Amino acid sequence: MFDYSAAFDAAVTQVKDEGRYRVFADLKRVRGQFPKAIRRREDGSEQDVIVWCSNDYLGMGQHPAVLDAMQAEIEAVGAGAGGTRNISGTTRSAVDLEAELAEWHAKEAALLFTSGYVANEATLTTLQRILPGLIVFSDSLNHASMIAGIRNGGCERHIYAHNDLVHLEALLAAAPVDAPKLIAFESVYSMDGDIADLKGTIALAHKYGAMTYLDEVHAVGLYGARGAGVAERDGVQDQIDIIECTLGKAIGVMGGYIAASTAIVDAIRSWAAGFIFTTSLPPALTAGALASVRWLKTHPELREAHQERAATLKQRFAAAGIPVLPSVSHIVPVHVGDPVHCKMISDMLLENHGVYVQPINYPTVPKGTERLRFTPSPNHTDAMMDDLVKAMDRLWTHCNVARMPAAA
Repeated sequence: MFDYSAAFDAAVTQVKDEGRYRVFADLKRVRGQFPKAIRRREDGSEQDVIVWCSNDYLGMGQHPAVLDAMQAEIEAVGAGAGGTRNISGTTRSAVDLEAELAEWHAKEAALLFTSGYVANEATLTTLQRILPGLIVFSDSLNHASMIAGIRNGGCERHIYAHNDLVHLEALLAAAPVDAPKLIAFESVYSMDGDIADLKGTIALAHKYGAMTYLDEVHAVGLYGARGAGVAERDGVQDQIDIIECTLGKAIGVMGGYIAASTAIVDAIRSWAAGFIFTTSLPPALTAGALASVRWLKTHPELREAHQERAATLKQRFAAAGIPVLPSVSHIVPVHVGDPVHCKMISDMLLENHGVYVQPINYPTVPKGTERLRFTPSPNHTDAMMDDLVKAMDRLWTHCNVARMPAAA
């Protein structure tokens, strides 16, 4: 008889031996006090912590406008959506949200999914069913959900070096002229904090007759005059064929979506199994997301504060000799370079200093590039940064982790 338990135990042991076994922190966010949270230890005791790695970049998951909209929706229509949209119908707030999202991204239509992962996986898989012979060109650092969707489609695919448009053009030039093509890439890459050259990528797409598929999950809400993302900031929204985003990061709730032409959205809606056979988002979530998007469109000062906080933390780390990696976005990655040290520092920050930041290890990043990834929000104060930098400085010495020259 096959020993199933031994196989599962061995799989977990391998992860532990490599120093990348993850333990979930039991955290209770406190309404109205983000980024403060209460951690429950294994012995049942509680600890006040500051969350430094949330993807709720702007604290919209705690915003009164969002909470009020969600509570009102529950009172009005109840908790669940009742099933898939094809069978149970569509919640009114979902229809309104799709219209709001389409307008936000300067597109004709939008389509909701249950998560950003599902939006990517379902759409990229389905495009390959609708476009026989499609050749996909994918950035080497694309998210796992994009990789899964591209692989599941089964069409020819080529991986180009990260943000390397010379390599991308060489691959495009070698492809058959009459074949349908798709360039899949992200705007903000969340582990390194770099940003793609959208205008250059679009120019190549036009030159070689390719469609463009842009993942803006780490940019939506955060960039552009109305927060629609880097494509809005760079003035190229109308030149991107499909924009994919999440509702679970800067928007502050849960879900994902694509925005595109009416024809593309209707085709994906009609063909994508990940949409057709999935229960719809609860109406409270769609109502909350709608309120969040409407608020973000008209409050650029929140984005300005967010960028200032990220720049300030980078400066403070550099001044202390903490090896913050180059980043042109709001992401603040600190290099550790070893999975055991990375987890050790993370554990000590939490237990001894009330600082919650998760270690980022393989396979999320390549081995040897392990890091701590900080995402300061407008709610992180100077005093919180003072405490964080002091703790990091102390642990860098304690754990004998390489520093960079202190900034003048």
